[in-house]
Amino acid sequence: MREFFFQSEQDQPHPARARAIVKAHPEVRQLMERNPYTGLIAFSVVALQTAIAYGLGKLGLGFWWLSLLVAYGIGAFANHANYVIIHDATHNLIFRRRSWNRLTAILADLPNLAPGAMGFWVYHLRHHSHQGDYEWDADLANYWEARLVGNKWYRKAIWLTLFPVFQLTRPPRLRAIKMWDRWFSVNLVVAVLYDIGVVYLCGWAGLLYLAFSFFFSVGLHPVGARWIQEHYTNDPDQETYSYYGPINRVCLNMGYHNEHHDLPSIPWNNLPKLRALAPEFYDCLKYHSSWSRLLFQFIFDKRYTLFSRIERMKRSGNSRVGGAAVNRQKAIAVEAEIAGV
Repeated sequence: MREFFFQSEQDQPHPARARAIVKAHPEVRQLMERNPYTGLIAFSVVALQTAIAYGLGKLGLGFWWLSLLVAYGIGAFANHANYVIIHDATHNLIFRRRSWNRLTAILADLPNLAPGAMGFWVYHLRHHSHQGDYEWDADLANYWEARLVGNKWYRKAIWLTLFPVFQLTRPPRLRAIKMWDRWFSVNLVVAVLYDIGVVYLCGWAGLLYLAFSFFFSVGLHPVGARWIQEHYTNDPDQETYSYYGPINRVCLNMGYHNEHHDLPSIPWNNLPKLRALAPEFYDCLKYHSSWSRLLFQFIFDKRYTLFSRIERMKRSGNSRVGGAAVNRQKAIAVEAEIAGV
C-alpha cells in the first residue's frame, strides 16, 4: 500500500495545454459563452426533487425502503446534476452577473439540505489554481484520512458513503481562506428555511428521501465514482482523467474533466464540442468509460488508495513556492489571452 501521494515537481498540465489548444484552434473562443438555460434546469431539478419528497412523504416513514430505492435510481442523478450546475455557477458560466450565478448555485443547493454551494465556490477555485498543493487544494485527502482508510475494501466503501463528512475535515488544514461572508449566510438561511418547509409540507419521510439522495449523489453510487475519476491515478504521468460514457447525458457532461480543467471558461454543454474540435490533444490521454466499473475497481483493487493522487512538491528550501504560484500565474495568463486582454 502507498503511504504517500505521488510526488511531482512539474507544473500541472492544464495551462500549457490550454495555450496550445487556443493557438492551434483559435475558433475555440466561440465555445466560451454563458448558458442561462442552465438556471432553468436547476429550477426544474429542485421542483422534481421537492415533488418526489412530497409524494414519498405522504406515504410515511414506513416506506423508507421505497425512498431508498427512488433516491438511488432517481434522486442521486438529480442531485448530482445540480452539483454540476453549482460548479458552472462557480465559474460564472450561467449568467453575466456574478450575483445571479451565486443565487443560482444557492437554488441548486436546496435538495442537498446542507448549505454547501458557497463553500464549494471558494475551495473549488483554489483547486483549479493550486491543483495538487496540499496546503491549498481541498480536493486532496488529509494525510491522516488516507492512512485511516488504507486499501481495505470496506474502509474505502465507508469513506465513499461518508464522503461529505470527510470533506468537512479538510478546510482547517488549508491556508487562511475567508469563507464566512454574507453569501455564505444567505446560503445557510435559505437552506434552513427549505429544510423547515420540507418537514412541514412533506414530513420527516420527505426529508429522509432528500437525505438519501444527497448521500448517494456524492458517495457509494456510480455518480460518486466521479470523485475517483477526476484525479485519482495509478499512473504518475497523468493526474487528470475524463469519463466518456452514457451517464454524462444526465450528469451534464461532468465527466469531461480534462477539458474543463484546460478551459474552465467553457460551459458544460460545450465541453464535448471542445474534445471534438481538438481531438489531437485528448485522444492520446487515458480515460474512463464506465463509472460503475471504476467504483468497483476503486473499492476492491488494493492499488487504489486515497494516496493515489499527485501532490506538487516544494520547489526550493523549506518554502512552498513554484508549483502552485506558477500555476496560478499561468492560469491567469491563459485566461487573459483567451479573453483577448
